[in-house]
Amino acid sequence: MSDKLTHECGIALVRLLKPQEYFYEKYGTNLYGFQKLFLLMEKQHNRGQDGAGIGALKLDVEVGKPFMFRERSMEANALATIFHEQLARYDDMKADGVIHPEFPRTVKEHFEYSAEMLLGHLRYGTSGGYGTSSCHPYFRRSNWPAKNLLLAGNFNMTNMEALNEHMIGQGQHPIFDTDTQSILESIGNRLDQEHDRIWDSLSGKKLKGRNLAQAVGDALDPVEILLEASKGWDGGYVISGLIGNGDCFVMRDPSGIRPCFYFVNDEVAAFASERVALMSIFEKEENHIHEVQPGEVICIKAGGKVVSGQLPELPAHKACTFERIYFSRGNDPSIYAERKALGAALKDPIIDAIGGDFDNSIFSYIPNTAETAYYGLLEELGHHQRQLAKHQIIQAQADNSLNADFLDQLFEGPWVRAEKIANKDIKLRTFIAQERNRTQMVSHVYDITYGVVRSDDNLVCIDDSIVRGTTLRESILQILSRTNPRKIIIASTAPQIRYPDCYGIDMSVLGKFIAFQAAVALLKDRGAEDVLQEVYSECCEQATRQPERMVNYVSRIYEPFTPEEVSRKISDLVRPREVPWQGEVEILYQSIENLDAALPEHNGMWYFNGEYPTPGGYAVLNKAYINFYENRLGRSY
Repeated sequence: MSDKLTHECGIALVRLLKPQEYFYEKYGTNLYGFQKLFLLMEKQHNRGQDGAGIGALKLDVEVGKPFMFRERSMEANALATIFHEQLARYDDMKADGVIHPEFPRTVKEHFEYSAEMLLGHLRYGTSGGYGTSSCHPYFRRSNWPAKNLLLAGNFNMTNMEALNEHMIGQGQHPIFDTDTQSILESIGNRLDQEHDRIWDSLSGKKLKGRNLAQAVGDALDPVEILLEASKGWDGGYVISGLIGNGDCFVMRDPSGIRPCFYFVNDEVAAFASERVALMSIFEKEENHIHEVQPGEVICIKAGGKVVSGQLPELPAHKACTFERIYFSRGNDPSIYAERKALGAALKDPIIDAIGGDFDNSIFSYIPNTAETAYYGLLEELGHHQRQLAKHQIIQAQADNSLNADFLDQLFEGPWVRAEKIANKDIKLRTFIAQERNRTQMVSHVYDITYGVVRSDDNLVCIDDSIVRGTTLRESILQILSRTNPRKIIIASTAPQIRYPDCYGIDMSVLGKFIAFQAAVALLKDRGAEDVLQEVYSECCEQATRQPERMVNYVSRIYEPFTPEEVSRKISDLVRPREVPWQGEVEILYQSIENLDAALPEHNGMWYFNGEYPTPGGYAVLNKAYINFYENRLGRSY
């Protein structure tokens, strides 16, 4: 993705199902769970660099000693900072003789993260502040063991105001911080109610002390608590948590917007936002990793029993396509195949754009995340050229012109000229530059390969998505123009991004989308800018409705134009004006039909087609357009 986007967070949960002594004897370490948690988070570091946090819960801890722990950091390398600090503490205690590695009991007693349950979170902030207090896990504390709750998630709620109002109506005093705080209190309130109900039912059975706490904890049903608490939520989410009674859980949103995977064997249960992280860290095959189903809660009770439940009525499955196109790691076997298919699907429009002139066309990619799609395109172009050569040979044979000279000419040189044109050099610290110099600094993030592109060449570069077009205009096209091609073609494996996201990806400012800017410019070119006022009036009129009664009026801005017309306008808007190069620029986009064919099980594409999976999405879109028309900055949720 040429435009940098912050996006979904990442979670990791590790639940050891054997005693600590088992892991020491088999794996030679008392920190098996701690190490696996770090590796799971490290394999998902692409999902969050605004901060990190970990939590832990120990079973069977002596009364009077802590049993739940949390550590968070906002350092530049938060994940490494947290784990290095904890390992330093472990080494210090070992050097001081406080813990003895050969006696796992001493490690568990003194080292906070020698625990049966470990929870990790990587944060990309899409709402709330950016201080340590905004990092997960969030902690709800109590002297009652089963009322303690550690919560971490990959989510964004569209109806946080309504959730807070509901809590206020119940007599609570919510802290207006983030949607995480609201969800914490929503779950915590249900947990309190269920705890108190069970406690009252057991009060006549003469249970006291730990026996009473144990009985309450055994009777708790986190699955039912989560299913009941989530009834009023609107958003995309995967929520994971540790409860002080020794239960842990993971829940996924009913539409399956945000991803989550897991496996369970006799040693350990583990959950993560990405399947390939589990495959790599625990050395599992793809078929051993399962997907948490939409609307499903999976709970591992304190005794190790796995229980689950699912919301009875589910909306259509709308798994986020951006996960597959860009955000998740591309070494997942399914994602790798899908990205190659997305690149292959661009064959026909690219051949049209170069006029079928392969001899004078070079194919490359930018940025590095588009590399897999590039391989898929090259394979498809190679197949096209082989088929073309076959027909030429058949025709030559029919014309009696098939000879050595013909074959030499046919097979001379490569059929597809593939080159590495753009090389990402270093991550420049552009924030130190003054605003007027920042663009110039960004233009040096990439180096180019000189002496490969000829002045009569088409230069085709694959990109995985184009959101704002800013980086294209201010950096990439300026860089590529230095090679002096006849034409630069940027082909996006994703369709035009036309509508805001509100479920975890930080792209909610409608006026910044290059596709939206192009449609607005086309309206003005045709003297039809009255449509902008009409849409504004319609959005204002429905702004006071419940989200369930809202519709997508913004689609009217795109309706007069074909995708090709919008793309041509985008090509004009992103063309750099201040460079001496006089060549042509063409921006191509994937069709929604091809995207659907390449990702048949991931059809959540509201940012492309405006069809939101929850009512709250339409409310966010409505507000985003009002903000645009009134020239208001900031997120629309």
